[in-house]
Amino acid sequence: MTIVEIGLPRRLIEFTVDGETVRVPEGSTILDACTAAGKNIPTLCYGDTLEPANACRVCMVEVEGTRTLVPSCSRKAEPGMVVRTETDRTRLSRKVVLELLGSATDLSTTPDVAGWMTECDAEPGRFGPPAAPSSDRDERRPGEHEIPDGMTAATVRQPVKVDNELYVRDYGKCIQCYKCVDACGEQWQNTFAITMAGRGFDARISTEFANPLPDSACVYCGNCVEVCPTGALSFKREHDKREDGTWDESRQTATTTVCTFCGVGCNLTLHVQDNEIVKVTSPHESSVTHGNLCIKGRFGWQHVQNR
Repeated sequence: MTIVEIGLPRRLIEFTVDGETVRVPEGSTILDACTAAGKNIPTLCYGDTLEPANACRVCMVEVEGTRTLVPSCSRKAEPGMVVRTETDRTRLSRKVVLELLGSATDLSTTPDVAGWMTECDAEPGRFGPPAAPSSDRDERRPGEHEIPDGMTAATVRQPVKVDNELYVRDYGKCIQCYKCVDACGEQWQNTFAITMAGRGFDARISTEFANPLPDSACVYCGNCVEVCPTGALSFKREHDKREDGTWDESRQTATTTVCTFCGVGCNLTLHVQDNEIVKVTSPHESSVTHGNLCIKGRFGWQHVQNR
């Protein structure tokens, strides 16, 4: 039997995961319990500082008595529940989802996804080579759709949007997990600078009226960059170094310190490569920031290097 303690003491409930009895605090999700018990369930849209969006559908598990698979990131554990994470249904579901995402999206900078592809025997290439990139998906008119040629895989690839010196938007890597929208909106920043636009395969993240970021409501807190799971949003410095082939996480160190711009006491984690700060994050477990920062904490470090 595994007893998993998550957060403050609460009444424990008992259920079964892959034949093993697990006891978790009431209110825990299946994913919480499985992760704490050492079971690895792939997920892309889950964020430990955000409410579950149920968008990526990679974390689906089988629950005895239910007709369909359920998302483990949002389904609460219930007493007596019998959960199976590795069945033919879950493996096939995971495989198809990863294949569809991989055929339409550039997942080259998504952590762990290559291993998941191998585990599931996923073959995104079976849908054909990717179609030609769009010039800008924001230019598509609602209701207008191109007839597929049947020879290539539809893709969301488009040129990278570089319209400021702080961060870039590479929507060819976007899986529409909604995490950036939630972080910018009511769950954290309450700026509402970005949202979903379009419908169906034309759905995309966009600013109001598809304006460039400098002309939008964006306050450049970078909290959207913090939660992006695929690298669709990244620091301008990181993007530039990836482009010239000098980005190397194995040579980077991470040092957590306290921001000096004001008296709030936000924790900053400085990522340094070759004695140069290349990006700044914040610990998600920090009781002050929960991973969120303002423009000064996130991007106000260039003066350290006298650039």
